[in-house]
Amino acid sequence: MTSRSAATEKCRVPFISLAPFLFISFGLAWGILALFIFLPAPMTAMFGKLTGQHPLFFLAVYAPAIAAFILVAYNGGMGGLRRYLSRLLLWRCSPLWYAFLIIGIPLVFISGSALKGNLFKEPFPFASIPALAAALFFMAIKGPVEEFGWRGLALPLLQRKLAPIWAGLLLGIIWGFWHLPAFLLSGTPQSAWSFTPFFLGAVAISVIVTRLFNAARGSILLPALFHFQLINPIWPDAQPYDTYLIIIIAVLVVWLNRKTMFTKAGAVTMVIPGLEDRAMIS
Repeated sequence: MTSRSAATEKCRVPFISLAPFLFISFGLAWGILALFIFLPAPMTAMFGKLTGQHPLFFLAVYAPAIAAFILVAYNGGMGGLRRYLSRLLLWRCSPLWYAFLIIGIPLVFISGSALKGNLFKEPFPFASIPALAAALFFMAIKGPVEEFGWRGLALPLLQRKLAPIWAGLLLGIIWGFWHLPAFLLSGTPQSAWSFTPFFLGAVAISVIVTRLFNAARGSILLPALFHFQLINPIWPDAQPYDTYLIIIIAVLVVWLNRKTMFTKAGAVTMVIPGLEDRAMIS
């Protein structure tokens, strides 16, 4: 991005947009879950028991994406929103990243499950192909959608002020903390997990995705694929060893990319690609 286009981009989606993004993301998600936590009887009577497949749970999960769409449309209009969504077409990246996404992440869960001792003890959780297909579908349209907000808008804004390592760490803390109410509410997938390993894993994942995001020049597609692989229902239960392995990988990613992680040179700060940036998408 040229200096002129960078300046134009900062005016189009200013750094201050981060504040309303966080307000909407936390307000919508935490507001929905707080109502079920503090007013369980009337909320359940009105909307039914909250589960991971409940429409209101999906609405809470989609909060970061909703916030991003609102702010991008407000600052860039419908044309800006279309160009923002074109970042889903950014797929060019080192083959090593694709190897990590397709092979490395499954190995993390398989290795973690082996360390846990349940790799061959737990049966495959799906009784039929339709059940497996349904689980894959719902996972694909749930967690990965968050990336429109976290990596689609928040990360490039943070990288205007911070080097990638600090932007990734800060966003990881925010991202991990954003999930907290789901751990306090029975019926959600997170209610059966321990928050501390999840939180540390979220910070480590954010650091890894930050490097992937910059390597792919602001792609939303590849972070979404990463997110899906992390929640892919076919992987075995590996908690908390998968978290330990992810933290080790994050440290290695930072060490191997220390020249780019600790400087803002090369960090993607674009939210809405300008007309002059179409060449890198086509």
